[in-house]
Amino acid sequence: MDANDTPRYALDDLAALTELPRRTVRYYIQQGLIDRPVGEKRAAYYTAAHLDQLLTIRKWQQAGLSLERIRDILAGGRNGLPPPRPRGPGTVEVWSHLVVADGLELTLEPGRAGLSPAEVRALFQGVTALYERIKQQGIDHEQS
Repeated sequence: MDANDTPRYALDDLAALTELPRRTVRYYIQQGLIDRPVGEKRAAYYTAAHLDQLLTIRKWQQAGLSLERIRDILAGGRNGLPPPRPRGPGTVEVWSHLVVADGLELTLEPGRAGLSPAEVRALFQGVTALYERIKQQGIDHEQS
């Protein structure tokens, strides 16, 4: 194999590398979780992209996610986050609350807002700073 060639894997090799049964790899293909192999029948092979897809699925499964949720993640959420689940009866969501001052709260669900944890922190810091600035301007106007 020269430097321009990408690695090619037989199904047995791919299954061994990912520590998954061949049957599971075929099931993921059937379910559309990973791409179909390149080529047909005995000439079919898998690439590094297939290996990455399977390792990503294993990572999310080990984190406790269902295949349905993994499918959502692989479909491409915003900012690398999975798309929010549809809401319906019995839906459980975790919301973040920022108490800016007595009587003033900001409530958000980061996944639905498309915000990463770092972006949520930045939003909260920005809102708090803006509130303090507005309050200070009010004090300055009263003193004038």
